[in-house]
Amino acid sequence: MEEAKGAGSCGSHQCGHSGGGCGDKFLNPTPMLDELENGPWPSFVGGFKELAERTKKPMLRGVMDQLEYSYNTKMGYWKGGLVTVDGYGAGVITRYSMIKDKIPEASEFHTMRIQPAPGLHYNTEMLRELCDIWEEYGSGIITLHGQTGDIMLQGIEQDKVQECFDRLNEKGWDLGGAGAGMRTAVSCAGPARCEQACYDNLELHLHALRHFVSQLHRPEWNYKIKFKFSACPNDCTNAIMRSDLAVIGTWKDAIQVEEPAVKEWIEKNGVDALVNQVINLCPTRAISLENGGMKIESRDCVRCMHCLNVMPKALSPGKERGISLLMGGKNTLKVGVNMGSLIIPFMKMETEEDREAFMELVEEIIDWWDDNGLDHERIGESIERVGLKQFLEGVGIDVDINQVARPRDNPYFKAKY
Repeated sequence: MEEAKGAGSCGSHQCGHSGGGCGDKFLNPTPMLDELENGPWPSFVGGFKELAERTKKPMLRGVMDQLEYSYNTKMGYWKGGLVTVDGYGAGVITRYSMIKDKIPEASEFHTMRIQPAPGLHYNTEMLRELCDIWEEYGSGIITLHGQTGDIMLQGIEQDKVQECFDRLNEKGWDLGGAGAGMRTAVSCAGPARCEQACYDNLELHLHALRHFVSQLHRPEWNYKIKFKFSACPNDCTNAIMRSDLAVIGTWKDAIQVEEPAVKEWIEKNGVDALVNQVINLCPTRAISLENGGMKIESRDCVRCMHCLNVMPKALSPGKERGISLLMGGKNTLKVGVNMGSLIIPFMKMETEEDREAFMELVEEIIDWWDDNGLDHERIGESIERVGLKQFLEGVGIDVDINQVARPRDNPYFKAKY
């Protein structure tokens, strides 16, 4: 194995300098990483260098030396372990170096997952406090936001984790989820900013967080499970692709049409634009041209949101609003990528009683999965393994025609005698 340079030497730069860095520079030469700064796109390497030269944190120099070494040897050198704070069983992602004897400055580089508020609402005072605390105890590197939905505070040593968490907790921050339990939920801006919102996803997100806070901090299930709350079918949180429980705002009646606004849109853009940009792009041909205007056949509408996005002043979601629950979305692991399957076509979500009923349903679903799922198996994989029919029977949900993903190849069936 090639001998690692850095963290006390000048790497490949032959200047005879024996301390960390070279000359007046804090960092060691990293020619492989430097290549990533070429080209028109921003590079994380430039950000790392700026932060390291400004803060003079040896951890940052060590991590860049180790990454340079990894690029040269084409191997990764991080391993896991266990780092926690008092009373918690999750929330810190451990990173121990396997070559700390070669690069001691990179011996530890743990990540703290910090849970954001629903809809990612912050004020500047909160963010300044977060940055100041993190730069005091950790590397100063922050990711807003990781694919988990958390604020990722990347780079801290084990003996500083508890004190850092205590300071953050005093300011109102809490750790996010990790391990085989409830993970940090994600929600879009919802009714706080969006006119398309069909339910208060921020309120339901907060309700779910409070309900499952113990399972979030102390994992107890077969594997992880994630909520994402999108307030309308635009699904700005990418819930259907990336969450086990995708809660999507929807409506039950017809799209609301403001005829004067439709005429204004046609006068501005023309009938050809209406046909080419709206009618012809409806996936189910639910819209037709009628008397120079538009007619929507509600029974054919699949809530794709295209027409509402093109004509937001003229069209809006129906008046009878609520949620749809889709389950099983995930990225590659055992059975490849899955999108969520529709389980609950429509459910009202207006009152505290509605939210409690939803939580009871989710509890029933998780109990079934905890009893029937295999170790390290996502809930969508469990449903695919045993069959949707067995799952619906197990949790007491009635079969609905809207749950059918595709028709059977065989049109015949046998009735029970």
